Parts: sequence; C-alpha cells; structure tokens
Amino acid sequence: MRINQKSDLKIPSFPLPIYHTRNIAEAISKEGDFFSIFVGLDKEKVSQLEKLSLDENDMEVQKNTSDKKRFGNKSYENWYKKNRIPFALIHSATNSLAALIWFGPESLNRKSENWHTVAWRSYPSFRGKGLMKEFAKFAMDIYSKKISNAKFWITVKKENIGSIKLAKFLGFHELENTPASNVYFIMIK
Repeated sequence: MRINQKSDLKIPSFPLPIYHTRNIAEAISKEGDFFSIFVGLDKEKVSQLEKLSLDENDMEVQKNTSDKKRFGNKSYENWYKKNRIPFALIHSATNSLAALIWFGPESLNRKSENWHTVAWRSYPSFRGKGLMKEFAKFAMDIYSKKISNAKFWITVKKENIGSIKLAKFLGFHELENTPASNVYFIMIK
C-alpha cells in the first residue's frame, strides 16, 4: 500500500475530542483500491466498529481480541476515556472501516513511565490484501511524532501468527522474563 500524507498536515493534539476526526492521509492498495486514513472516529465509524466487534461470524476478532467487550454494546465511550487514540483506515468506495490501530498510555510496570499500548486489527473484507504493514507503520510514526520518547508494547496470543509477523515487521520483540502464559505473551518496541 502506498500512503500519501496530507501536504498541509498539522498533527492534532491527542486525544481529539470524542467523535472528532481528522483526515491525515490518502492511500492506494496494490490492488488499486483507494483509502483514507483518519485519526479519531466519528459516530458513524463507532457504530461500524461496534457492529464489527459484535460479529460472531468474524472468528479472528472474536478469538484474538477483547473487542466484543471493549467496543460492543455502547462501551466505546468508556474505552475512549482512557486517552486512547484510534487511527482508522477507511475504504473510500464503500466508506467502510477496513482496519483500526489504536494507542494509549498504559504502564508496563517497568522503570520507564512512557509506555503506550498498541493494538491493531483488520476486518474481513480487507484481510490478506497487504494493507496493515504500511498502515501500522504510518500510524505509529504519526503517534511517535506527537508523543515523543514513547515506548510501545502489545499483548498478543501465541497462535495469532499474523499479528506476531506484523509486530516483528514494526520492530517489536518478545519481552523476556514475563510471567509464563500458555496463551499470551508481551512484545515491546
């Protein structure tokens, strides 16, 4: 995917007020589909996110995320109060939420006080199309410009090979000396 940042982009202060968005880039996939990248979600996109999070047919989201609890049943507002910053990849032709990446300050119980959690997901019609690497890299770069010296961490299920590959592409590595788990591990950058 090729991403073109808006030439006049002034990175907004984070977090944006709830339901406010800012178009920060345009993108084109290798298949020729056009996308817009936004920071923040408006009420229409939050409604899409809620439906996608509650979709029992999307086994990837149900199996690999806590989105049903996090975003389903009108819980977005509580999640947003934690200073979360969502980046949305929107398919231009259908105005559909194709992918989501979010960041937010959250301690990793380490000496540094500047840890930020990261999470990403793409949605069924847009998976496997080579969108996530460049979208995630772009969102992380924008977030890092605004939040200097941020250190990132993710929790990933051991069976979620796609997310692990994306994390490694982005420069994450497994955190050593963490509590043993048969299901999850932590990766840091």
